[in-house]
Amino acid sequence: MSEKPQAIPPGFHTLTPHLIVRNAAQAIEFYQKAFGAELLGKMLTPDGKVMHAALKVGDSMLMLNDEFPEWGALSPLSSGGSGVTIHIYLENVDAAFGRAISAGAAVKMPLMDQFWGDRYGIVTDPYGHHWSMATHVRDMSPEEMAEAMKQMPPMPKSA
Repeated sequence: MSEKPQAIPPGFHTLTPHLIVRNAAQAIEFYQKAFGAELLGKMLTPDGKVMHAALKVGDSMLMLNDEFPEWGALSPLSSGGSGVTIHIYLENVDAAFGRAISAGAAVKMPLMDQFWGDRYGIVTDPYGHHWSMATHVRDMSPEEMAEAMKQMPPMPKSA
């Protein structure tokens, strides 16, 4: 192979989420059921833990691995949560949201039409990761968004 490899491998985009999960084998099954993920490959350690897995969700890649505390690789379930939300656009968010719930996700924010033109909701998967899910249903100008935002109920006060 004398050809220079591509800096971004085929099938990947500039940004690719890489999740650390507790029980990667179960997580792979969950992502297959919830988001229609296709397992492209996985590498196991000698004791059977997932060292690396590559999945494809729609046109995007998702990488994941089991927790490896000895390397500082902890999932949100072990580290006290995550400040990251992964956003996924779908053709039919209602159906996908239902699949995610059926597969074991918990509703963090129910699906509803939002002021920016998306039908949008958030689930938390059984591994502690947040997924915002949406279908873009209406193109809106900045002025229309500003007007729609005025109609929103006030944000709850934090405790």
